[in-house]
Amino acid sequence: MSVTSPRTAASRAVRNRPLLGALRPRRATPASGAGGRLGSAPADTPQGRRDVPARSSIVESALYDADGRRVASFTRLADTFRELRAHPGGMAWIGLERPDETELAQLAREFDLHPLAVEDAIVAHQRPKIERYGDTLFVVLHAARYVDQAEEVEFSELHVFVGPDFVVTVRHGACPDLSAVRTHLEAHPTMLARGPESVLYAIVDRVVDDYAPVVAGLDGDIDEIESEVFGGDAAVSRRIYELSREVVEFQRAVRPLQRVCGSLAKGAEKYGVTEEMQAYLRDVADHLTEVADRVESFRAALRDILTVNATLVARRQNEEMTHLTEVSIRQGEEVKKISGWAAILFAPTLVGTVYGMNFDDMPELHWAWGYPAALVAMLSVSVALFAVFRWKRWI
Repeated sequence: MSVTSPRTAASRAVRNRPLLGALRPRRATPASGAGGRLGSAPADTPQGRRDVPARSSIVESALYDADGRRVASFTRLADTFRELRAHPGGMAWIGLERPDETELAQLAREFDLHPLAVEDAIVAHQRPKIERYGDTLFVVLHAARYVDQAEEVEFSELHVFVGPDFVVTVRHGACPDLSAVRTHLEAHPTMLARGPESVLYAIVDRVVDDYAPVVAGLDGDIDEIESEVFGGDAAVSRRIYELSREVVEFQRAVRPLQRVCGSLAKGAEKYGVTEEMQAYLRDVADHLTEVADRVESFRAALRDILTVNATLVARRQNEEMTHLTEVSIRQGEEVKKISGWAAILFAPTLVGTVYGMNFDDMPELHWAWGYPAALVAMLSVSVALFAVFRWKRWI
């Protein structure tokens, strides 16, 4: 894909309207690229030409006029750049999904994007934040989606570059549905006519709106876990841990976004964004605060549930130990009874064994009272052992 020559002040008028977060008018000097890290050879030289990447990450690229109406759609970045220069006061909205360095390098050269922001957009795994690089605003958002089948939260990362006459969205994941945002804005051209700040607002608003089903899903999961805890489900501890991790991850997406909205609001007040747009931002911030409060309540509820579950588990373990102890005691009593009777039966057997030996010279062998004496001895020993065991409460 060939990159068109850098724009000059004479080639295209810059949209002159206040933007959120101190966006200043584009510099009209020849583009110097996004820095040495990405390369910035002029496009009208052989070194400046680039081949079309094997896989295009462009989801949708469109040009809008000053009235917010779509002028044309494109499948190549070069076409978008050329038409944007040909329509002074227009705005380009380019949507990308997991782009490679080649495509982002083209955007960096055309829109003078900062290398650090471009690097963040390539690598991803950034926290929600807002940064200003000259005339470009770079916003990182974390979108969330509740998956009913798996009963889990799926997180995605969205990067947004906002300039005086362009919006570039770089998506790393399945959500949010930016096509729905684009459709809604195109149905209300007066919103798009307010410039790139309206697109940024709509994207942030969609991200925050998508948090509502996540909150509802987590709320339902917590209710189910409470029932499982008191129902004695052995696997509930693992589910509490997994749900706690999702809530923490959700909180990491929501809390920094509050700071992003606060920064946008300060920029709006400083640079004279219309009161209507500021009202929209306040509405988004209010919804975000409500979500943040609910998430914090989820963390507190899960902590309480975890404590209750640990108490119930300990109680069940104590009950099981008590039951095992009682069983062990009963078994000991039975063993003592068996041992006592075995000893009682052993005594007559011992006497009978002694007198059953076939020796010629044995005392009392030919004694007339030998048999009765042996019986009396057997009975006496047995009665004595019975008395002793009875006194020891073995029997």
